Amino acid sequence: MNNTLVFRALTLSLAVSFLSPAIAQNARTIASTVSPSEEQTTTSRVSDEQQARDWGLHTEEWARYRQLMQGPLGIFSPNLDPLTALGIEARSEEEGDRYAELQVQVEARRVEKTLAYQRAYDAAWQRLHPGMQRVILPSQTPGNSSTTANSTDRIAVFIKDGCAPCGLAVQQLQVSDVGFDLYMVGSRANDALIRDWAKRASINPDRVRNGSITLNHDAGRWLSLGLPGGLPAVVRQVNGQWQRQ
Repeated sequence: MNNTLVFRALTLSLAVSFLSPAIAQNARTIASTVSPSEEQTTTSRVSDEQQARDWGLHTEEWARYRQLMQGPLGIFSPNLDPLTALGIEARSEEEGDRYAELQVQVEARRVEKTLAYQRAYDAAWQRLHPGMQRVILPSQTPGNSSTTANSTDRIAVFIKDGCAPCGLAVQQLQVSDVGFDLYMVGSRANDALIRDWAKRASINPDRVRNGSITLNHDAGRWLSLGLPGGLPAVVRQVNGQWQRQ
């Protein structure tokens, strides 16, 4: 009888010793299949929250922006920034005002950083090449163009993507056959975005090639002019001052 009990105890002990590695392996397998997914979800959630904060938005607003960009708005204007997209699709006047103010604040900070870097660049140029004259490209300053001797005769047009009146304003200028420099606000240095906009606005590519029309990134120029009103903006330099036309 005692021998039988000892045999059963040994059998149970061996069974447990064989099963334990299998149980451990199953636990590792479950962990390996579940943890990455959970980790990815957590990372995505943190990323969304961070991006929302970067634009001054709530997570719910960021989620709505992503939803909007999956619809017609994202197809027609795939590179819209969150504030412009939410502003265009604002559900009330108060909501539109909120996104407009947020965008002004974001653009102002970006311009401030851009100008600070420009000052640092200018200082570095003077230190490294004090005797060398810098070459300023025509598109760096609104109104300056190699196609005209007098910058006061040159028109600058500020537009943005997703703005129907902007396309109409540019088409009217083309009909009048005047030369102008076009600046896209909010382009984020995306060349494809401004080229696609020019195609949709039916800008004559021959006039772009010969320089009578130039396509440029705004890079904070519109805010630096400090002019009232929204876009589109057709401006000209008069007696050293930029004025809307």
